[in-house]
Amino acid sequence: MNWRLIKDKLVERSFSLLLFSSLIVIALILTGLIVKSVPLVQAEHLGKILTESVWSPLKGSFGFLPFIMGTIWVTLISLIIAVPLCVLASVYLVEYAGDALRSMVLPLVNVLAAIPPVLYGVWGVLFVVPLLGQFVGPLFGVETTGYTVFAGGVVLAVMIFPIMISIMVEVLQTIPQELKNASLSLGATKWETVTKVILIKAKPGLLAAVVLGISRAFGETVAVLMVCGNIPQIPKSFFDAGYPLPALIANNFGEMMSIPLYDSALMFAALLLFVIIFGFNLLSRIILNKLEAKAS
Repeated sequence: MNWRLIKDKLVERSFSLLLFSSLIVIALILTGLIVKSVPLVQAEHLGKILTESVWSPLKGSFGFLPFIMGTIWVTLISLIIAVPLCVLASVYLVEYAGDALRSMVLPLVNVLAAIPPVLYGVWGVLFVVPLLGQFVGPLFGVETTGYTVFAGGVVLAVMIFPIMISIMVEVLQTIPQELKNASLSLGATKWETVTKVILIKAKPGLLAAVVLGISRAFGETVAVLMVCGNIPQIPKSFFDAGYPLPALIANNFGEMMSIPLYDSALMFAALLLFVIIFGFNLLSRIILNKLEAKAS
């Protein structure tokens, strides 16, 4: 056989092996979490674990509902803040900003992505928490310390800005210039072209950017842990403290050895987080496939 064909076959097999290895790693992680979570599921009914609100490991109560709701609250708040701002910022950078401004802003956005999460947490403690406690809370007639799910959502929104803006800018830059010119030549204004043509055409890519941002938000630990209050309760408003799943794992992992079922409960929390992220990404991929098929 020709050496070029042999080399091509070796490269193909190597790539297949790498893909298979990554799938094996994911399967091993999932298997390990399931095995470690079995003692808790055997001791307590799964429905009770997911719907119980009491978290008292010393008494054998492991209710995960406050942590699930804390994760959902923080993630939704961050998306409500981040998605509109990122879409508008991306549209401005691609369609309205000059080359000089674009070449200056995009590197700064990438620098934000490289900042360690703990620095975002410190910024949240020094700026966001006092702002909520001293100004925003009293403005709405609410007395709060500032350590709330709202603070966690704000910090998390700032953290996911870079990845979402970078991807959205790349997506918007792929829209053909001919398509924009055709819309403008038919009498549409610049803004009408953006809303009726560009954003519609870029919808699958923009949704993919939001999915990646949500995946990052679900798993963020340190920054959110520092500003959410870490009280195991179900938040009823933006100004209530919360306790997301990643913060639960990070806060308690070192204390789990002396309490029965505590280690299994924390592994179950990790399994729950894994399933939520995997399920969300799977659902998003199905929606993206349908949008791409409709667009084509």
